[in-house]
Amino acid sequence: MILADFHIHSNFTDGKLSIPELIDFYGKRGFGAIAITDHLCESSSWLGHAARFLGHTLTPATFPLYLEVIKTESARAWAQYRMVVIPGFELSKNSISNFRSAHILGLGISEFLPADGDALELVRAIRAQGGVSVAAHPVSTGKLEKQTLHLWNRREELRGEIDAWEVASGQVLFQDVLKSGLPMLANSDLHRPQQISAWKTVLECEKHPEAILDAIRKQEVSFKYYDGDRVKGNNDIRE
Repeated sequence: MILADFHIHSNFTDGKLSIPELIDFYGKRGFGAIAITDHLCESSSWLGHAARFLGHTLTPATFPLYLEVIKTESARAWAQYRMVVIPGFELSKNSISNFRSAHILGLGISEFLPADGDALELVRAIRAQGGVSVAAHPVSTGKLEKQTLHLWNRREELRGEIDAWEVASGQVLFQDVLKSGLPMLANSDLHRPQQISAWKTVLECEKHPEAILDAIRKQEVSFKYYDGDRVKGNNDIRE
């Protein structure tokens, strides 16, 4: 069993922990795979400019160092914890309108990808890198915060294009996604250590980056609630 979390932010953008600290945080808790997915915001919008001013987005200048740190820490994670670390980003298209906002995780990426294109172009560009695309929190999160509903409104068009849709982001289970028949993934969307208590993805596959990405594509996954110290019981949401 590989306990995994594929939506995690570091202090390269708006997370509290550094990438080395995240490796130890998850490794000491017995996770078998994680993805670091810092924000990569649009550069053309005023919200994207604000994110750059605040240091809340990866840029062409910071991206090479970001990948290098992940690569170095991935080697340590495997040697020390037998944990796979997958490089990723969260393409963040933010708008005043919830219905124009969209966040797309790219897992297993190797190149910078501007977030300014159309969602369909972006998920195809992720696939061209050999990566996996994930619609992040695509429906209402049930919290008083900005929502990212654009992808959900285009779900029929994007069916078959996006590899997985988050069925949980933190402690909230998205019933609309659960009932949709779309491929799914459950993650923390962790920015702070306290957010570790959340729904997680469990895989039964070889502990290797390509095998893990392929298991997501093939939906060889289950979902369990992790309470901060352990998986709680036999609580797959699809049972």
